[in-house]
Amino acid sequence: MSRKRLGMALALIVVLVVGGGLAWWSLHDRGDRGLRLYGNVDIRQVELAFRQSGRLMSVAVEEGDRVKAGQQVAELDAKPYREALAEATAEVRADAATLAKLQAGNRPQQIAEAQAAVERARATYRNAERDYRRERLMRASDATPQRSLDAARAARDQAAAELASAEQSLSLQKAGARSEDIVAAKATLAAARARRDQAQTALGDTRLYAPAAATVLSRVREPGSMVGASTPVLTLNLRDPVYVRAYVDEPDLGRIVPGAAVTLHTDSSKRVYHGRIGFIASQAEFTPKSVETTELRTDLVYRLRIVVSDADEGLRQGMPITVDVVGTGS
Repeated sequence: MSRKRLGMALALIVVLVVGGGLAWWSLHDRGDRGLRLYGNVDIRQVELAFRQSGRLMSVAVEEGDRVKAGQQVAELDAKPYREALAEATAEVRADAATLAKLQAGNRPQQIAEAQAAVERARATYRNAERDYRRERLMRASDATPQRSLDAARAARDQAAAELASAEQSLSLQKAGARSEDIVAAKATLAAARARRDQAQTALGDTRLYAPAAATVLSRVREPGSMVGASTPVLTLNLRDPVYVRAYVDEPDLGRIVPGAAVTLHTDSSKRVYHGRIGFIASQAEFTPKSVETTELRTDLVYRLRIVVSDADEGLRQGMPITVDVVGTGS
């Protein structure tokens, strides 16, 4: 073999050995380093709005303020709602009194008055019956004309009808209200109470509270403004939990599992944050333009969500962040 060919063979062997060694080192080093991903901070926001419309009376917080869960942050002019509640409360009282009256029945004085009317009608009927019998006897002996008998009969029949009417009135007074009327009165009272409760709820809705611990991002409306129901007044950034939205290439999908521990780094500070993978999408998507990976941007990736366990004010909405997967969890 010539010296030239021998040199070429040796060079080829060196290239193969070095290339294989580099490939072996790259694979093992990749496994040792874990997996590096890229994403953005994802802080959930809440747009606070009233359930009622009205004039905005006050806003108790400024942009950048930290608020606690349940803290009052804004209020509407409540005067129209207080007046509506007072009217609804009065209706409840009136309907309750009507129902109580029906359930209690008639007063003893009313029953006694109806009884007296029956006695008067009965006396009138007795007199009319007596006159009719006398006129009938006299007519039998031609001592009185037919028209007198007819008049006596009519007077008796009228007295009998008046007595029957008086007795029915007494019976109604003793029986009290009909059961159907009581049921209707109960329904009317229930509807009035429902309107009162709605008015009470509407009055409570004139005060706006923070749903969770958060930071005020923006004041959308100022005192004096007229706002409609569901019109945003404040925008809040929830302080807990803070998420990171990241993406993983399909070849690396098998290297992560929900619960895997991660460390997070930003470009603005040297602090290291910690978290765990909480969600991995089951459907692939194209890499968003805001995400940089080592693969082609047109490659399909899978979205995952990371829950940051020690977030602070250094993490802001949309901030680019580097994620290193350092382990797996159960």
